[in-house]
Amino acid sequence: MDSDTNIYDVVILGGSLAGSSTGLLLSRRFPGCKIAVIEKSADFGRRVGEATVEVSGFFLSRVLGLTQYLNENHLNKQGMRFWFSNDQTSQLDQCSEVGGRYLARMPAWQVDRSTLDLEVLSQAERSGVQVIRPAKVNRVRLADGGLQTVDLETLGVRRTVRARWVVDATGFTALLARQNGWFHRNAEHPTSAIWTRWKKVKDFDGLELAGRFPEWASACKGVRGTATNHFMGDGWWAWCIPLKGGETSIGVVFDHRRVEIPPGDSIPERLRTFLSQHPVPRELLAEAEPVDGDANWRSHLAYCSSRFAGDGFVLVGDAAGFLDPFYSPGMDWLSYTVSRAVELIGNHLEGQDTKPLVGRFNQDFCKSYDRWFKAIYKDKYDVFGDFELMSIAFHLDLGMYYAGVVSQPVERGERALLEPVFSTPPSAVPFRLMSFYNRRLARMARDRRRRGTAGKHNNGRRFLLNGFLPERSTGSDILKAFTRYMKLELAEGWRSWFVQEPLENTPPIRP
Repeated sequence: MDSDTNIYDVVILGGSLAGSSTGLLLSRRFPGCKIAVIEKSADFGRRVGEATVEVSGFFLSRVLGLTQYLNENHLNKQGMRFWFSNDQTSQLDQCSEVGGRYLARMPAWQVDRSTLDLEVLSQAERSGVQVIRPAKVNRVRLADGGLQTVDLETLGVRRTVRARWVVDATGFTALLARQNGWFHRNAEHPTSAIWTRWKKVKDFDGLELAGRFPEWASACKGVRGTATNHFMGDGWWAWCIPLKGGETSIGVVFDHRRVEIPPGDSIPERLRTFLSQHPVPRELLAEAEPVDGDANWRSHLAYCSSRFAGDGFVLVGDAAGFLDPFYSPGMDWLSYTVSRAVELIGNHLEGQDTKPLVGRFNQDFCKSYDRWFKAIYKDKYDVFGDFELMSIAFHLDLGMYYAGVVSQPVERGERALLEPVFSTPPSAVPFRLMSFYNRRLARMARDRRRRGTAGKHNNGRRFLLNGFLPERSTGSDILKAFTRYMKLELAEGWRSWFVQEPLENTPPIRP
């Protein structure tokens, strides 16, 4: 745009995965584009271990081209697995289990985010993106249709840069949303998380556990240890994510209206004490040691911006919103927001009128966030502690994800990532169906809790799936899952058909 070293085509705030992938994709599409990434840290600190799922795995491997890097530096993920307990379970093999019988059919990875972020940022820099770090952004002054102004400070020196486009990739900081009053917490979903990394966590697939519990070990024909293992409880769940090099990320997410983390002198101590109520993590952490300086607590996880883009700015990744770590939707959300942001900015650089594109951007992502929450996460924490209800919910959720979401990039390629989940007209029926059965399962869970029968099948049961494929054959699996759900409705759902509960007041988020 200008020979001035402080004027760019695009300035990206934040150099982690959302920001660096935006810069990398733009620089590949427009080699002469002048792009800067402003990153606050001199080095990426250790972050919570993250699991990709099938859509984000597609984005990382097929869109960014990181397949070889991921295979060499991170672990291949073997699906998701869930463990349940009750008063009758005292050891690991007695806990009820939900998961896959064999290996996963679609690629996904367990990733160390600090390592992954550095790799993508380095690739962006090699492709011509200028990286300014460490640098703190003090203020962003937006000008609709004009040059955006960014005031920053780097190594004690104040500096101002300008750009036609500013991309907010500041993660939970959500700089533009907070600065402009667009930031809204999701009051219907008051969740918090506590996590840390551990050394010497026992191996799910090791000889010790197989020797002590041979029948349990032989029930799964694949690999348990490199799955994302979930420990389930009433109003809470915990993740267990192994990372390359032997460390394991373990954390608890809980509805703080119903669950309290016990007091203690340190986060690892409090986490271990809380998880000791469940036989599976109690077994795995028996000899584990926390990694020094790698413990975190974050409150009020769910939030969203009421505006995602304008003529000169766009929000991507967690800067645009966050739902819940369960099912790992954050990386999918990143894939959609980054893909659409690159398309929006790219259209402007090619001379197109961006105003109608901005309007659709805001409309689609507001609808996607609102529907994603209501279809999957609203009241889900009522279901988590019950094996029978959660196995049905997972069976249906996974089938719908494969049939309606994973199938799109598999069949149509990366263009499918321009259509966020539930934003298109054909997605209205699946959205209503998923909202319906998840609300009904949550109501049945509350009814079971009132009757004292919640979690009665949490011991000695096993529900293992052969796996889903993103093709038409998935329809028969969804039908089987829905049949299981309907049988449950007829067996006990009628108890809550006529029970009056407070009317829901869940207005959608508006741009």
